[in-house]
Amino acid sequence: MQKSIVVVLLILIVFSCRKISFINSPNASLSFSTDTLHFDTAFTTTGSVTQSFKIFNQNDQKLRLSQIQLIGGSASPFKINVDGTAGVNFSGVELEPGDSIYVFVSVTINPNTSNLPFVVTDSILVSYNGNNKYLQLQAYGQNAHFFRNKRITADTIWNNNLPFVILGGLSVDSNVTLTINKGCKIYTHADAPLVINGSLKVNGGVDDSTRVVFSGDRLDPVYRDLPAGWPGITFTTSSINNVLTYVIIKNAYQGIVTQSSVGDSPKITLNQCIIDNIYDAGIVSVASSIKAVNCLISNCGNNISIAGGGLYSFDFCTVASYATDYIDHKKPVLFLSNSYNENLVFALIAHFRNCIFYGDGGIVPNELIVDKKATAAPFDVAFENVLYKNKDDTIDSLFTNSIKNQLPEFDSIDAGRRIFNFRLKPTSPAINKGVFTGNTIDLDGKMRGTLNLPDLGCYEQ
Repeated sequence: MQKSIVVVLLILIVFSCRKISFINSPNASLSFSTDTLHFDTAFTTTGSVTQSFKIFNQNDQKLRLSQIQLIGGSASPFKINVDGTAGVNFSGVELEPGDSIYVFVSVTINPNTSNLPFVVTDSILVSYNGNNKYLQLQAYGQNAHFFRNKRITADTIWNNNLPFVILGGLSVDSNVTLTINKGCKIYTHADAPLVINGSLKVNGGVDDSTRVVFSGDRLDPVYRDLPAGWPGITFTTSSINNVLTYVIIKNAYQGIVTQSSVGDSPKITLNQCIIDNIYDAGIVSVASSIKAVNCLISNCGNNISIAGGGLYSFDFCTVASYATDYIDHKKPVLFLSNSYNENLVFALIAHFRNCIFYGDGGIVPNELIVDKKATAAPFDVAFENVLYKNKDDTIDSLFTNSIKNQLPEFDSIDAGRRIFNFRLKPTSPAINKGVFTGNTIDLDGKMRGTLNLPDLGCYEQ
Protein backbone atom coordinates (compact mmCIF):
# COMPACT_ATOMS: atom_id res chain seq x y z
CA MET A 1 0.00 0.00 0.00
CA GLN A 2 2.73 2.41 0.97
CA LYS A 3 4.64 1.48 -2.19
CA SER A 4 1.64 2.34 -4.35
CA ILE A 5 1.29 5.70 -2.67
CA VAL A 6 4.95 6.44 -3.31
CA VAL A 7 4.57 5.57 -7.02
CA VAL A 8 1.55 7.87 -7.37
CA LEU A 9 3.39 10.69 -5.65
CA LEU A 10 6.38 10.25 -7.94
CA ILE A 11 4.11 10.41 -11.00
CA LEU A 12 2.44 13.58 -9.71
CA ILE A 13 5.83 15.16 -9.00
CA VAL A 14 7.09 14.33 -12.49
CA PHE A 15 4.01 15.83 -14.17
CA SER A 16 3.99 18.89 -11.94
CA CYS A 17 7.61 19.60 -12.77
CA ARG A 18 7.14 19.14 -16.52
CA LYS A 19 6.80 22.51 -18.26
CA ILE A 20 4.62 22.98 -21.31
CA SER A 21 7.06 23.51 -24.14
CA PHE A 22 6.81 26.13 -26.88
CA ILE A 23 5.75 25.07 -30.32
CA ASN A 24 8.47 26.00 -32.81
CA SER A 25 6.98 24.63 -36.01
CA PRO A 26 6.25 27.10 -38.82
CA ASN A 27 2.97 25.19 -39.20
CA ALA A 28 1.77 26.39 -35.79
CA SER A 29 -1.80 27.66 -35.92
CA LEU A 30 -2.44 31.38 -35.21
CA SER A 31 -5.55 33.37 -36.07
CA PHE A 32 -7.06 36.85 -35.69
CA SER A 33 -10.65 37.64 -34.79
CA THR A 34 -10.77 39.82 -37.94
CA ASP A 35 -8.45 40.59 -40.83
CA THR A 36 -9.21 44.36 -40.99
CA LEU A 37 -10.31 47.03 -38.53
CA HIS A 38 -12.44 49.72 -40.19
CA PHE A 39 -12.96 53.11 -38.53
CA ASP A 40 -15.79 55.24 -39.88
CA THR A 41 -15.36 58.97 -40.33
CA ALA A 42 -13.08 60.47 -37.70
CA PHE A 43 -12.82 64.24 -37.64
CA THR A 44 -9.27 65.52 -37.77
CA THR A 45 -7.59 66.04 -34.39
CA THR A 46 -10.56 64.75 -32.35
CA GLY A 47 -9.74 61.04 -32.34
CA SER A 48 -12.09 58.08 -32.54
CA VAL A 49 -13.54 55.24 -30.56
CA THR A 50 -11.15 52.45 -29.62
CA GLN A 51 -11.56 49.13 -31.40
CA SER A 52 -9.91 45.80 -30.69
CA PHE A 53 -9.09 42.41 -32.12
CA LYS A 54 -7.89 39.16 -30.59
CA ILE A 55 -4.90 36.98 -31.43
CA PHE A 56 -5.62 33.27 -30.82
CA ASN A 57 -3.13 30.48 -30.11
CA GLN A 58 -4.95 27.43 -31.44
CA ASN A 59 -2.21 24.98 -30.52
CA ASP A 60 -1.87 22.59 -27.57
CA GLN A 61 1.53 24.10 -26.78
CA LYS A 62 2.64 27.57 -25.83
CA LEU A 63 3.37 29.97 -28.66
CA ARG A 64 5.87 32.82 -28.53
CA LEU A 65 5.15 35.84 -30.74
CA SER A 66 8.52 37.20 -31.68
CA GLN A 67 7.04 40.56 -32.69
CA ILE A 68 3.83 42.61 -32.71
CA GLN A 69 4.58 45.81 -34.61
CA LEU A 70 2.61 48.83 -35.77
CA ILE A 71 4.21 49.25 -39.18
CA GLY A 72 3.81 53.03 -39.28
CA GLY A 73 5.59 53.36 -35.96
CA SER A 74 5.25 56.43 -33.77
CA ALA A 75 4.35 58.58 -36.81
CA SER A 76 1.25 56.51 -37.54
CA PRO A 77 -2.20 58.06 -36.95
CA PHE A 78 -3.06 54.78 -35.24
CA LYS A 79 -2.07 53.83 -31.70
CA ILE A 80 -1.99 50.28 -30.32
CA ASN A 81 -2.10 48.72 -26.91
CA VAL A 82 -1.14 45.05 -26.44
CA ASP A 83 -2.57 43.31 -23.41
CA GLY A 84 -2.66 46.55 -21.42
CA THR A 85 0.62 48.10 -22.57
CA ALA A 86 0.85 50.95 -25.09
CA GLY A 87 3.63 51.04 -27.67
CA VAL A 88 4.52 50.48 -31.30
CA ASN A 89 6.70 47.34 -31.11
CA PHE A 90 6.36 44.38 -28.75
CA SER A 91 8.57 41.29 -28.62
CA GLY A 92 8.48 37.94 -26.85
CA VAL A 93 4.75 37.92 -26.21
CA GLU A 94 3.77 34.47 -24.91
CA LEU A 95 0.43 32.77 -25.42
CA GLU A 96 -0.69 29.76 -23.41
CA PRO A 97 -2.23 26.80 -25.28
CA GLY A 98 -5.71 27.72 -26.52
CA ASP A 99 -5.36 31.22 -25.08
CA SER A 100 -5.66 34.68 -26.69
CA ILE A 101 -4.71 38.33 -26.13
CA TYR A 102 -6.40 41.61 -27.00
CA VAL A 103 -4.85 44.31 -29.17
CA PHE A 104 -6.59 47.70 -28.84
CA VAL A 105 -6.40 50.26 -31.64
CA SER A 106 -7.39 53.94 -31.79
CA VAL A 107 -6.84 56.63 -34.43
CA THR A 108 -6.28 60.38 -34.43
CA ILE A 109 -6.11 62.01 -37.85
CA ASN A 110 -4.11 65.14 -38.53
CA PRO A 111 -5.55 67.82 -40.82
CA ASN A 112 -4.58 67.89 -44.46
CA THR A 113 -5.44 70.23 -47.30
CA SER A 114 -8.43 68.27 -48.57
CA ASN A 115 -12.01 69.42 -48.10
CA LEU A 116 -13.25 65.94 -48.95
CA PRO A 117 -13.20 62.78 -46.85
CA PHE A 118 -9.93 60.87 -47.16
CA VAL A 119 -8.59 57.48 -46.16
CA VAL A 120 -5.67 56.71 -43.85
CA THR A 121 -4.24 53.22 -43.55
CA ASP A 122 -1.65 51.23 -41.67
CA SER A 123 -1.13 47.61 -40.63
CA ILE A 124 -0.03 45.52 -37.68
CA LEU A 125 2.62 42.83 -38.18
CA VAL A 126 2.55 39.69 -36.04
CA SER A 127 5.64 37.46 -36.40
CA TYR A 128 6.04 33.93 -35.00
CA ASN A 129 8.12 30.86 -35.92
CA GLY A 130 9.35 32.53 -39.10
CA ASN A 131 5.83 33.50 -40.20
CA ASN A 132 4.50 37.02 -40.77
CA LYS A 133 0.80 37.86 -40.53
CA TYR A 134 -0.72 41.28 -41.11
CA LEU A 135 -3.88 42.90 -39.86
CA GLN A 136 -5.01 45.90 -41.90
CA LEU A 137 -6.12 49.23 -40.40
CA GLN A 138 -8.32 51.66 -42.31
CA ALA A 139 -9.97 54.93 -41.24
CA TYR A 140 -11.91 57.61 -43.04
CA GLY A 141 -10.86 61.12 -42.09
CA GLN A 142 -12.56 64.45 -42.56
CA ASN A 143 -11.36 68.00 -42.09
CA ALA A 144 -13.82 70.34 -40.41
CA HIS A 145 -14.37 73.74 -38.87
CA PHE A 146 -13.76 73.22 -35.17
CA PHE A 147 -15.32 75.42 -32.49
CA ARG A 148 -14.67 74.92 -28.79
CA ASN A 149 -16.75 76.92 -26.33
CA LYS A 150 -17.57 79.26 -29.20
CA ARG A 151 -19.51 82.48 -28.66
CA ILE A 152 -20.89 84.20 -31.77
CA THR A 153 -21.00 87.94 -31.15
CA ALA A 154 -21.69 89.26 -34.67
CA ASP A 155 -23.90 88.20 -37.57
CA THR A 156 -22.31 85.10 -39.05
CA ILE A 157 -22.91 82.90 -42.10
CA TRP A 158 -21.89 79.25 -42.38
CA ASN A 159 -21.53 77.70 -45.84
CA ASN A 160 -21.06 74.09 -46.85
CA ASN A 161 -17.34 73.88 -47.55
CA LEU A 162 -16.50 71.70 -44.51
CA PRO A 163 -18.46 70.10 -41.68
CA PHE A 164 -18.75 72.01 -38.41
CA VAL A 165 -17.68 70.25 -35.22
CA ILE A 166 -18.77 71.79 -31.92
CA LEU A 167 -16.84 70.96 -28.74
CA GLY A 168 -17.77 72.33 -25.34
CA GLY A 169 -20.74 74.28 -26.68
CA LEU A 170 -21.74 77.16 -28.94
CA SER A 171 -23.84 80.22 -28.16
CA VAL A 172 -25.29 83.03 -30.26
CA ASP A 173 -25.56 86.41 -28.55
CA SER A 174 -28.78 88.41 -28.31
CA ASN A 175 -29.48 90.58 -31.38
CA VAL A 176 -27.07 88.42 -33.40
CA THR A 177 -28.07 86.07 -36.25
CA LEU A 178 -26.33 82.84 -37.18
CA THR A 179 -27.29 81.83 -40.74
CA ILE A 180 -26.58 78.27 -41.85
CA ASN A 181 -26.91 77.57 -45.56
CA LYS A 182 -27.90 74.44 -47.45
CA GLY A 183 -25.90 71.25 -47.13
CA CYS A 184 -24.12 72.15 -43.89
CA LYS A 185 -23.50 69.32 -41.44
CA ILE A 186 -23.13 70.25 -37.77
CA TYR A 187 -21.65 67.58 -35.49
CA THR A 188 -21.73 68.29 -31.78
CA HIS A 189 -19.92 66.58 -28.93
CA ALA A 190 -21.61 65.11 -25.88
CA ASP A 191 -20.64 68.21 -23.86
CA ALA A 192 -21.72 70.75 -26.48
CA PRO A 193 -25.18 72.36 -26.25
CA LEU A 194 -26.22 74.92 -28.86
CA VAL A 195 -27.70 77.95 -27.10
CA ILE A 196 -29.46 80.58 -29.18
CA ASN A 197 -29.92 83.91 -27.42
CA GLY A 198 -30.32 85.75 -30.73
CA SER A 199 -31.64 84.25 -33.97
CA LEU A 200 -30.96 81.08 -35.94
CA LYS A 201 -31.74 81.00 -39.67
CA VAL A 202 -31.23 77.64 -41.37
CA ASN A 203 -31.70 77.47 -45.14
CA GLY A 204 -31.63 73.81 -46.05
CA GLY A 205 -32.67 72.35 -49.39
CA VAL A 206 -35.14 69.64 -50.37
CA ASP A 207 -32.54 67.12 -51.58
CA ASP A 208 -30.85 64.86 -49.02
CA SER A 209 -27.45 66.35 -49.82
CA THR A 210 -28.70 69.90 -49.28
CA ARG A 211 -30.59 69.42 -46.02
CA VAL A 212 -28.87 70.79 -42.94
CA VAL A 213 -28.11 68.13 -40.34
CA PHE A 214 -27.49 68.51 -36.60
CA SER A 215 -26.24 65.33 -34.91
CA GLY A 216 -23.64 63.95 -32.54
CA ASP A 217 -19.98 63.74 -33.59
CA ARG A 218 -19.62 60.00 -32.96
CA LEU A 219 -20.07 58.42 -36.39
CA ASP A 220 -18.66 54.98 -35.61
CA PRO A 221 -21.22 52.15 -35.84
CA VAL A 222 -21.63 51.58 -32.10
CA TYR A 223 -22.68 55.19 -31.45
CA ARG A 224 -24.04 56.39 -34.80
CA ASP A 225 -27.71 55.74 -33.95
CA LEU A 226 -27.64 56.22 -30.19
CA PRO A 227 -29.96 58.90 -28.78
CA ALA A 228 -28.65 61.43 -26.22
CA GLY A 229 -25.35 61.73 -28.08
CA TRP A 230 -25.43 65.54 -27.71
CA PRO A 231 -27.54 67.96 -25.63
CA GLY A 232 -29.68 69.64 -28.35
CA ILE A 233 -30.62 73.21 -29.31
CA THR A 234 -31.99 75.67 -26.74
CA PHE A 235 -33.72 78.93 -27.67
CA THR A 236 -33.62 81.18 -24.62
CA THR A 237 -36.07 83.90 -23.57
CA SER A 238 -34.27 86.60 -25.56
CA SER A 239 -34.21 84.57 -28.78
CA ILE A 240 -36.53 85.71 -31.61
CA ASN A 241 -37.31 85.13 -35.29
CA ASN A 242 -35.83 81.66 -35.64
CA VAL A 243 -36.59 79.94 -38.95
CA LEU A 244 -35.45 76.37 -39.72
CA THR A 245 -36.12 75.02 -43.21
CA TYR A 246 -35.24 71.49 -44.37
CA VAL A 247 -33.37 70.66 -41.18
CA ILE A 248 -32.68 67.27 -39.59
CA ILE A 249 -32.09 67.18 -35.83
CA LYS A 250 -31.28 63.68 -34.59
CA ASN A 251 -29.81 61.60 -31.78
CA ALA A 252 -29.90 64.39 -29.17
CA TYR A 253 -30.96 64.33 -25.54
CA GLN A 254 -33.54 67.05 -26.29
CA GLY A 255 -34.13 68.19 -29.85
CA ILE A 256 -35.49 71.72 -29.49
CA VAL A 257 -36.03 73.51 -26.19
CA THR A 258 -37.70 76.90 -26.27
CA GLN A 259 -38.40 79.27 -23.39
CA SER A 260 -40.90 82.14 -23.41
CA SER A 261 -41.91 84.33 -26.33
CA VAL A 262 -42.23 88.04 -26.94
CA GLY A 263 -44.97 89.36 -29.25
CA ASP A 264 -47.34 87.47 -31.54
CA SER A 265 -44.81 86.25 -34.11
CA PRO A 266 -43.65 82.63 -33.79
CA LYS A 267 -40.47 82.32 -31.83
CA ILE A 268 -39.56 79.32 -34.00
CA THR A 269 -40.82 78.43 -37.47
CA LEU A 270 -40.13 74.88 -38.62
CA ASN A 271 -40.53 74.17 -42.33
CA GLN A 272 -40.04 70.63 -43.63
CA CYS A 273 -37.97 69.56 -40.61
CA ILE A 274 -37.21 66.14 -39.15
CA ILE A 275 -36.64 65.66 -35.42
CA ASP A 276 -35.78 62.01 -34.83
CA ASN A 277 -34.45 59.56 -32.24
CA ILE A 278 -34.39 62.04 -29.35
CA TYR A 279 -33.97 60.49 -25.92
CA ASP A 280 -35.99 62.88 -23.76
CA ALA A 281 -38.26 65.04 -25.94
CA GLY A 282 -38.21 66.12 -29.56
CA ILE A 283 -39.73 69.52 -28.77
CA VAL A 284 -39.94 71.00 -25.27
CA SER A 285 -41.73 74.34 -25.13
CA VAL A 286 -42.50 76.43 -22.06
CA ALA A 287 -44.76 79.48 -22.54
CA SER A 288 -43.43 79.90 -26.05
CA SER A 289 -44.66 79.93 -29.66
CA ILE A 290 -43.97 77.57 -32.55
CA LYS A 291 -45.26 77.27 -36.09
CA ALA A 292 -44.51 73.93 -37.78
CA VAL A 293 -45.40 72.83 -41.31
CA ASN A 294 -44.60 69.47 -42.96
CA CYS A 295 -42.53 68.24 -40.04
CA LEU A 296 -41.74 64.71 -38.86
CA ILE A 297 -41.20 64.30 -35.11
CA SER A 298 -40.46 60.62 -34.62
CA ASN A 299 -39.25 58.04 -32.11
CA CYS A 300 -38.64 60.35 -29.16
CA GLY A 301 -39.09 59.74 -25.45
CA ASN A 302 -41.82 62.37 -25.64
CA ASN A 303 -42.25 63.80 -29.12
CA ILE A 304 -43.86 67.14 -28.25
CA SER A 305 -44.18 68.48 -24.70
CA ILE A 306 -45.84 71.88 -24.25
CA ALA A 307 -46.28 73.47 -20.82
CA GLY A 308 -47.00 76.92 -19.47
CA GLY A 309 -49.32 77.83 -22.34
CA GLY A 310 -48.24 79.66 -25.45
CA LEU A 311 -49.20 79.97 -29.10
CA TYR A 312 -48.83 76.97 -31.44
CA SER A 313 -49.72 76.00 -34.98
CA PHE A 314 -48.89 72.59 -36.45
CA ASP A 315 -49.98 71.78 -40.01
CA PHE A 316 -49.31 68.59 -42.02
CA CYS A 317 -47.08 67.06 -39.33
CA THR A 318 -46.47 63.41 -38.50
CA VAL A 319 -45.85 62.84 -34.80
CA ALA A 320 -45.14 59.15 -34.25
CA SER A 321 -43.14 56.84 -32.02
CA TYR A 322 -42.33 53.16 -31.94
CA ALA A 323 -40.55 51.33 -29.13
CA THR A 324 -36.94 50.68 -30.12
CA ASP A 325 -33.86 49.12 -28.56
CA TYR A 326 -32.85 52.61 -27.42
CA ILE A 327 -36.10 54.30 -26.39
CA ASP A 328 -39.16 52.70 -24.80
CA HIS A 329 -42.46 54.21 -25.86
CA LYS A 330 -43.78 55.17 -22.41
CA LYS A 331 -45.06 58.72 -22.90
CA PRO A 332 -47.69 60.23 -25.21
CA VAL A 333 -46.49 61.70 -28.49
CA LEU A 334 -48.22 65.00 -27.62
CA PHE A 335 -48.62 66.61 -24.20
CA LEU A 336 -50.26 70.01 -23.79
CA SER A 337 -50.76 72.05 -20.63
CA ASN A 338 -51.51 75.64 -19.78
CA SER A 339 -49.66 75.35 -16.48
CA TYR A 340 -46.08 75.11 -15.35
CA ASN A 341 -45.12 73.77 -11.95
CA GLU A 342 -48.85 73.63 -11.10
CA ASN A 343 -48.87 77.16 -9.64
CA LEU A 344 -48.33 79.09 -12.87
CA VAL A 345 -51.18 79.13 -15.39
CA PHE A 346 -51.12 80.93 -18.75
CA ALA A 347 -53.12 81.31 -21.94
CA LEU A 348 -52.83 78.40 -24.37
CA ILE A 349 -53.82 78.55 -28.01
CA ALA A 350 -52.81 75.46 -29.99
CA HIS A 351 -54.22 74.41 -33.37
CA PHE A 352 -53.32 71.16 -35.14
CA ARG A 353 -54.49 70.55 -38.70
CA ASN A 354 -53.85 67.70 -41.12
CA CYS A 355 -51.62 65.88 -38.62
CA ILE A 356 -51.05 62.27 -37.57
CA PHE A 357 -50.49 61.39 -33.89
CA TYR A 358 -49.61 57.75 -33.40
CA GLY A 359 -47.56 55.49 -31.15
CA ASP A 360 -46.96 51.74 -31.04
CA GLY A 361 -45.09 49.06 -29.17
CA GLY A 362 -45.38 50.69 -25.75
CA ILE A 363 -47.71 51.10 -22.80
CA VAL A 364 -49.37 54.38 -23.79
CA PRO A 365 -53.18 54.19 -24.03
CA ASN A 366 -53.61 57.85 -25.00
CA GLU A 367 -51.22 59.53 -27.42
CA LEU A 368 -52.82 62.96 -26.92
CA ILE A 369 -52.89 64.39 -23.41
CA VAL A 370 -54.48 67.82 -22.85
CA ASP A 371 -54.01 69.06 -19.30
CA LYS A 372 -56.14 72.12 -18.53
CA LYS A 373 -55.81 73.93 -15.23
CA ALA A 374 -58.59 76.26 -14.19
CA THR A 375 -57.90 79.79 -15.35
CA ALA A 376 -59.58 82.87 -16.75
CA ALA A 377 -56.87 83.05 -19.44
CA PRO A 378 -57.81 81.92 -22.96
CA PHE A 379 -57.68 78.16 -23.57
CA ASP A 380 -58.19 77.09 -27.16
CA VAL A 381 -56.95 73.64 -28.22
CA ALA A 382 -58.32 72.39 -31.54
CA PHE A 383 -57.64 69.39 -33.77
CA GLU A 384 -58.91 69.64 -37.34
CA ASN A 385 -58.65 66.78 -39.84
CA VAL A 386 -56.21 64.68 -37.80
CA LEU A 387 -55.68 60.96 -37.32
CA TYR A 388 -54.90 60.04 -33.72
CA LYS A 389 -54.74 57.12 -31.32
CA ASN A 390 -56.48 57.49 -27.96
CA LYS A 391 -58.29 55.00 -25.75
CA ASP A 392 -60.17 57.74 -23.92
CA ASP A 393 -61.92 60.84 -25.14
CA THR A 394 -59.79 63.96 -25.02
CA ILE A 395 -61.59 66.61 -23.06
CA ASP A 396 -61.03 70.37 -23.14
CA SER A 397 -60.32 70.08 -26.88
CA LEU A 398 -62.28 70.53 -30.09
CA PHE A 399 -62.04 67.80 -32.75
CA THR A 400 -63.30 68.35 -36.29
CA ASN A 401 -63.38 65.78 -39.13
CA SER A 402 -60.86 63.60 -37.35
CA ILE A 403 -60.04 59.88 -37.47
CA LYS A 404 -59.69 58.07 -34.15
CA ASN A 405 -57.95 54.75 -33.51
CA GLN A 406 -57.30 53.68 -37.09
CA LEU A 407 -53.87 52.50 -38.14
CA PRO A 408 -52.12 55.18 -40.20
CA GLU A 409 -50.61 52.45 -42.42
CA PHE A 410 -47.14 53.87 -42.78
CA ASP A 411 -45.19 52.54 -45.74
CA SER A 412 -42.74 50.30 -43.87
CA ILE A 413 -41.88 49.99 -40.19
CA ASP A 414 -39.45 47.46 -38.70
CA ALA A 415 -38.28 48.71 -35.32
CA GLY A 416 -35.86 45.81 -34.83
CA ARG A 417 -33.99 46.69 -38.02
CA ARG A 418 -34.43 50.44 -37.52
CA ILE A 419 -36.50 50.85 -40.67
CA PHE A 420 -38.95 53.74 -40.33
CA ASN A 421 -40.60 55.00 -43.50
CA PHE A 422 -43.45 57.26 -42.42
CA ARG A 423 -44.79 57.79 -45.92
CA LEU A 424 -48.30 56.42 -46.45
CA LYS A 425 -49.45 53.25 -48.12
CA PRO A 426 -52.09 53.70 -50.84
CA THR A 427 -54.60 52.04 -48.48
CA SER A 428 -53.98 54.46 -45.58
CA PRO A 429 -57.11 56.07 -44.10
CA ALA A 430 -55.12 59.33 -44.03
CA ILE A 431 -55.20 59.59 -47.84
CA ASN A 432 -57.24 62.55 -49.15
CA LYS A 433 -58.49 63.39 -45.64
CA GLY A 434 -56.82 66.78 -45.27
CA VAL A 435 -58.02 70.31 -45.76
CA PHE A 436 -56.31 72.95 -47.89
CA THR A 437 -54.38 75.48 -45.83
CA GLY A 438 -52.17 77.20 -48.38
CA ASN A 439 -49.26 74.78 -47.88
CA THR A 440 -48.71 73.32 -51.33
CA ILE A 441 -45.78 70.92 -50.81
CA ASP A 442 -44.86 68.09 -48.44
CA LEU A 443 -41.66 67.13 -46.61
CA ASP A 444 -40.22 65.69 -49.85
CA GLY A 445 -41.09 68.84 -51.81
CA LYS A 446 -43.91 66.97 -53.54
CA MET A 447 -47.01 68.94 -54.56
CA ARG A 448 -50.06 68.40 -52.39
CA GLY A 449 -53.66 67.81 -53.46
CA THR A 450 -53.18 68.31 -57.19
CA LEU A 451 -56.21 66.10 -58.03
CA ASN A 452 -57.86 65.46 -54.66
CA LEU A 453 -57.79 66.74 -51.12
CA PRO A 454 -54.34 66.62 -49.50
CA ASP A 455 -53.24 63.70 -47.30
CA LEU A 456 -52.69 63.89 -43.57
CA GLY A 457 -49.19 63.96 -42.17
CA CYS A 458 -45.93 65.30 -43.50
CA TYR A 459 -45.86 63.14 -46.65
CA GLU A 460 -48.22 63.27 -49.62
CA GLN A 461 -48.83 59.77 -51.01
